[in-house]
Formats: sequence, C-alpha cells, structure tokens
Amino acid sequence: MKLFTGVSAPLLAALLGASVSHAQFLINELSFGIGSRIGDPHSPDHIPHYIAAGSPTRPDILSNKVILTPVAPGNQRGSLWGERTLQRKDWVADVEFRASGPERAGGNLNIWLAKDGKAMIGANSVYTISKFEGLVLVVDQHGNSGGMLRGFLNDGSIDFSRSSGVDSLAFGHCMFPYRNLGRPSQIKFQQSTHGLRVEVDGKLCFESDRIVIPEGYTFGLTAATPENPDSFEIFKLAVMSDSVDPRQMDHHDPSINNEYAGNSHNNEHEHHESRSENHNQAVDDAAFRDAPKDEDADVFKTSKAQFHDLHNRMQSTTHQLSAIFRAITVAQDTINMQNTDTRDLMQGIRTDLNAKMDQIAAMERKIADLQHNFNQMRDDLIDRIRSTDNSVRGQLSDHHRTLSQTVSDNVPGHGRLIFIIIGFQVVLAVGYVMYKRRKTSPKKYL
Repeated sequence: MKLFTGVSAPLLAALLGASVSHAQFLINELSFGIGSRIGDPHSPDHIPHYIAAGSPTRPDILSNKVILTPVAPGNQRGSLWGERTLQRKDWVADVEFRASGPERAGGNLNIWLAKDGKAMIGANSVYTISKFEGLVLVVDQHGNSGGMLRGFLNDGSIDFSRSSGVDSLAFGHCMFPYRNLGRPSQIKFQQSTHGLRVEVDGKLCFESDRIVIPEGYTFGLTAATPENPDSFEIFKLAVMSDSVDPRQMDHHDPSINNEYAGNSHNNEHEHHESRSENHNQAVDDAAFRDAPKDEDADVFKTSKAQFHDLHNRMQSTTHQLSAIFRAITVAQDTINMQNTDTRDLMQGIRTDLNAKMDQIAAMERKIADLQHNFNQMRDDLIDRIRSTDNSVRGQLSDHHRTLSQTVSDNVPGHGRLIFIIIGFQVVLAVGYVMYKRRKTSPKKYL
C-alpha cells in the first residue's frame, strides 16, 4: 500500500502544523454582516450584540448594510458599539464599508477598539473625543489628500479635544482613496505575536511590532459629517481568532464560521478553509486525538480481544493516513494557489517591466536624436566660426597691405605750405617797399 511515497515524516508534520495554524474561528458575538441578514430576524432594526445610536437621527439598519450617516441632511453623527468585549490576544478584524456623496462632500469614519467605548466615546470622532483608552482608525480626506487612513493610540492620558494638533498624534497612515468607488472598501487590522498590522483592500497600510492592545476592549464604529455630507454604509464587521473562547462555546455556530471562511477565500485569498475543509480539519484532529493507546501484550488474552485491538489500530491508521492525505491536498491546493498568485504577480511585473523597457527605449531614442542634433549644431557652429574667422583674417590682411599706401596718399605735402609762407612774406615786403616810397616821396599841395 503506497500512498505517500517520498514524503518524509517531518514534511507531513510541517504540513499538518501549517494547516492547523491557518484556521480562523469567527467570534459571532463581536461580528455582524456575515450571514444573509445583518439585523435580528425577530427585530430587523436591531443588530444582535450591537447597539446603534446617533444624532439627530438613529442609523438606518437594512437587511445587508447599516447606514451610519445618510446622504442628506448633513451634520449627522452615527455609532455602532458592541455589547461584548474582546477576550483574545491574537485576533483579526475585517470591516467593509462604502462612502459616497457629492464631489465636495466630506466626513469621517472611525473604527474603534477601546475600553468602555459606548459610555466613554459614544458617537464622537477622533476630533471631538476627549480622553479614551485604545485604538482608533480614522478614514477621511485629511489635508485634501483625496483619502487617507490614519491610526491613533491613547492610554487615557491625552485629551484629543484640547490638543492643538490631533493630526500629529497619528502613529501610522497611508493614502486610501475610498469615496465614490461603487464597491465596498475593506479595512483589515490584526494583532498577533508580530504586533499590529493594518491593511486596506488587501494591501499593507502600516504595521508596528511595538503595539499590543489589551484584552477587554470593545469594537465600535462612528461616523460624523459636515453640512455637505458623505454617506457611510457599513456592510460587515467580522472578528476572528485562531482559538475559541470556552466561555463562548455555547454561542459558537460552526456553520457561520464555515460560510465566512468560504467568503474570505473568495474575497481575500487569505483564508483557504471552506466549510468542508473545516469539517475535515475537525475530523483530522479527532483522528490523531483518538488514536488507541499503547497496551501491554499480556492484556489481550483472547483472539477476539487481539482482533478488536488490531481492528481499532488499523482503523485509526486509516483515519490518520486519510487525514495526512487531506492535509497534503490542502497544502497542495494552497501551493497551487500561491503559485498562481505568484505567476500572476510575475506576469504583472513582466508587463510593467516591458512597459518600462519600452519607455526606456523611447527615451534612449530621444537622447540619441538630441545628441545627433547637438552634434549637427556644433558642426554648423564650428563651420560658421571658422568662416567668420577666415573672413576677418582676409579683411585684416588686405587692410594691412593697403594701409601704408593709403596713408601716404592721403597725407598733405609740405611744398604748398612753404610756397604759401614765402609768397605771404614777398607780399609783405612789396607792401612795405611801396609804403616807404610813398612816405618819402615829395608831397604835393593844392
């Protein structure tokens, strides 16, 4: 009988451990929106284990969603607070909501995990609350960013309503465009041994390994809107843990767990246990847990007792082999899903790389064209400078050759000046002689 040839015992143990470690159990008392209806079948306007309140109007509870704040009128406040506290150290909370409204509308959604939330916080937002103990995730259009998710912590020592800079108190944030998407948006935050992790629409927003939320806190949602409001609709709040609280076993419904696990598999690709897989998981655990104990051979005195023990052990072995086979099948399905996701991711990366390579090639062509044009401009400039230089040199050479002749041709001669001087002196001499003769000549009297 060769069922698992080549599969080692450590590998089987690791696969079984991985299969068990991924199991998540829904905490019904802290969740709503998992089944076909949100409201209580006997009281449709009431959510089991949650209290709705608001001002000036109470949130509208429909069959598939809760409208915390309507589209109109504005200046509304709505809240949903759980009646039970979270008694887990490791947990996962999944919130689905939708925000819609006019182009310039606004508002904020606050997701709380706080101590005495209904009494201490009520319908307040992070901007109006005074002191509180716990965690709050705020979704709004902070700083006209188009959408942002921020996380705030308080140990009860900080009065947020009197703080001059509430925005500076955030310990983590990420961009989160959430308005008018036409579909629900998802916020999932979880606490584990690795700390606190917050995701939006399946992508990491922020995380910290220095944050631990104590047990005994309450989940709640509040929303507030201005004069021009957004409508905040809550579709689901699912709280899960990897263990079941014995105090809540009587209220635990495995069918809802299985249904939510199937939905999570389709919506998030993170919880791979469906209804049949959860049932098989329980059967597998029972198969290993109910294995016959070792007995001394002297105990079995008759052949019937020996056959009975052999039958039980063969049956237990068959169950354990079936459990191992199912665990390997689940692991193989998980690996195939991860391979598919990895292949899709690699295909997306390859497509992005091809697009980037095309952009780089186009940029290289542009650079080559620019370099060619630059070289051509440089050659033209050099030719023009050389031509201008030759022209200037030719002009200067001709000018130097004709300069002496031009100067000699244009310089006036000294002979004319000498002739003028001598002629002027001769005229003076002749005038003087004539003057003397007239002076010395006899005068005639009438």
